[in-house]
Amino acid sequence: MSNEKEYIEIFDNNRPLIETLCSALLNKERAKAFEQFKSTGFPKRDDEEYRRTPIDKLFAADYGMNLGRLPLQGSPADFFSCDVPNLRARQEYIINDSFYRDAAEKSPLPEGVLLGSLDQFAQTHPELVEAYYNRQAQESDSLAQFNTTFVQDGLLLYVPRDTKLSEPIQIVTLLRSNIEMLSNRRLLIIIDQNATADLLICDHSSNDKQTLSTQVTEIFLRRGAALNIVEIEETGEKNSRLAHLLVNQESDSRLNHCCITLTNGLTRNNIKVTLAGSGAEAHLGGLAICDKNQHTDNNTLVEHKASHCNSSELYKYILDEEATGVFSGRMLICPDAQQTTSCQTNRNLCLTKCARMYAQPQLEIYADDVKCSHGSTVGQLDENALFYMQQRGISKDEARHLLMFAFAGEVIEKINIEALRDRLHLLIEKRFRGELNRCKRCALCKQ
Repeated sequence: MSNEKEYIEIFDNNRPLIETLCSALLNKERAKAFEQFKSTGFPKRDDEEYRRTPIDKLFAADYGMNLGRLPLQGSPADFFSCDVPNLRARQEYIINDSFYRDAAEKSPLPEGVLLGSLDQFAQTHPELVEAYYNRQAQESDSLAQFNTTFVQDGLLLYVPRDTKLSEPIQIVTLLRSNIEMLSNRRLLIIIDQNATADLLICDHSSNDKQTLSTQVTEIFLRRGAALNIVEIEETGEKNSRLAHLLVNQESDSRLNHCCITLTNGLTRNNIKVTLAGSGAEAHLGGLAICDKNQHTDNNTLVEHKASHCNSSELYKYILDEEATGVFSGRMLICPDAQQTTSCQTNRNLCLTKCARMYAQPQLEIYADDVKCSHGSTVGQLDENALFYMQQRGISKDEARHLLMFAFAGEVIEKINIEALRDRLHLLIEKRFRGELNRCKRCALCKQ
């Protein structure tokens, strides 16, 4: 039996259970996505978009799925705490694929802000959720349709018009299971007109079981809205992550997105940003540090549909041992996108002869009044710089660490939250030195 047929059968056999435990709105979109998935199946090796990342074999494992929505025993705070010094952030949890309803008392949110379970808000605020949920994902690939077919919960953040969140929101997505687990989670983020928010999403795993997670994040930035979002992955070698980040921007909106992969197994990030309104800006950054047999694939599409929009991309990879990196970046300038400014940069370090980097920058322009550039480089550490530093009493290992740290720093410095920048500098330094990324009061790091 093929992987597609197996999951189609799983869904057919468990459909009454899945739909009973979810809102009618999620079930409505689920039915449409299931029909799409049945007709397309998983991406294959001959699919140009996925030929460097073996997606189909990931679904061959015999995963468990929490379709009965069994709750987590105990509080995540009992076994997990990840502190960023001097960062005052409101912390929320998604455990495997469900929002964790924390009973602890928290400071009240500004009037009109919604933050919590996607499935619950689909029942209490159906007009809001229906207006946005799956509007972008339904036009995405079969992995997004798979996610919509099986997803049962996730997180919704809605920031109303003219509201500025005074503190960042930290979302901890935690994989925790005593068996091999497949989880499908969803994030829906709506920043209304002239509203502003800072968002930190941290991926962690609490054990050494093989896990696979699919995640679809849909973001809507209304006119004049601004969102700063940082995603940090610190999972493990047995964790595979297939993620979609889909962003629609209206006029004069601002997006800053940074994706940091510190430790992982296999990661595929599909990022699509649509600049649909005049004057919108999007700035994307990414850093992947991989060794052993780790694999990180960032696939981006920035679509300029309106005039006077600006975008920039900076993605860097540091690959050691037999690690593999993939970057495919496409900038699409549509006919109506006059007065566009767009720049894409991809820089990569391969520290060994066995490390592999596949880079494919792409630029499609259908307008004549634009300023666009793109480029990619792959190289090794500068031997002359290493020699110069050793001549001044710095050991070769220390010199290598300093050069790698400087190479990574350009991405980190684009993050606008100072406390988070400082924390990432420390984590990256420890990563280069092969030290465990220990967090304060974190039971996971003591295992």
